[in-house]
Amino acid sequence: MPDVTILTERDLRACVALDPGSVDIVEGAFAALAGGGVVMPPILSMAIAEKHGEVDVKTAYVPGLSGFAIKVSPGFFDNPKRGLPSLNGLMIVLDAETGIVKAVLLDNGYLTDVRTAAAGAVAARHLALANVETVGVIGAGVQAELQIEALALVRPFARLLVWSRDTSKANAYADRMTARLGRPVAVAETPEALVRQSQVVVTTTPSRSPLIRAEWMHPGLHITAMGSDSSEKNELDPSIVTAADRFVCDRLAQSRVVGELRSAIAADLVGPDHMADELGAICAGHVPGRRSDDEITVCDLTGTGVQDTSIAVHALDVARARGLGQTVES
Repeated sequence: MPDVTILTERDLRACVALDPGSVDIVEGAFAALAGGGVVMPPILSMAIAEKHGEVDVKTAYVPGLSGFAIKVSPGFFDNPKRGLPSLNGLMIVLDAETGIVKAVLLDNGYLTDVRTAAAGAVAARHLALANVETVGVIGAGVQAELQIEALALVRPFARLLVWSRDTSKANAYADRMTARLGRPVAVAETPEALVRQSQVVVTTTPSRSPLIRAEWMHPGLHITAMGSDSSEKNELDPSIVTAADRFVCDRLAQSRVVGELRSAIAADLVGPDHMADELGAICAGHVPGRRSDDEITVCDLTGTGVQDTSIAVHALDVARARGLGQTVES
């Protein structure tokens, strides 16, 4: 049996960064999803309510790539009280021709963080206004930072607003991001104030009740909602699905089950077979992105296995070219 490459988070950070190249890799993954041949099963999700935890397993086979990844992604949300991160995980890369294990990527969720932020940038590249003055982010955690860093790669902006239920976290976020971005970052008093002042809004929370109301939306607004990835989560007022001029999702079947479309279906605002454009179809040029400066657009990102496979195979290729990692006998 071939040897197996073991890559640590340190190795992977040396191979993959949140940069324009990563955004392009994720955009290519979405475009592939809109083509033929991709095999991507539904998310395997397990809730562990008594431990305030959940585990998701995602995978996809993408034609043309040398391997495919299986990702295990736990989220245990009481971990910060123990001095541990809420999210971690790993990816296994298998050979696309033989199914033999090629590598184990002990990334602790790093590659997921990168590909998730890159997906937000892809959504903004195609759906946000060309000229953005103010961006708003709801949430003050790691993904709130990365989403904004990724957004800056495709849509430069002058000002950032942040809102979090925990004001102390919002203030700390504003201080960190002011230093990192070199531009003003202010704490909004309410989510409504943030939305009304922003041309792009990104939601990055595990909220189980809506944080943004439909009546706050305004012409030219784009919202990327990336927090809802289970049947209990919901960041957007369900009526936003029909009130927006355009509702786009990364995978329609997933949004109906674990995303913002699920909430609209549960509220009887749309039927269970409601159709929406997928981001991959836009990336592939099958349907247009933003159609006018006044259009109100929403993109629901639930996370897809093609993103994981694409970023994992890329990371492994770079690591092997640089001689990184440890090789063990299979």
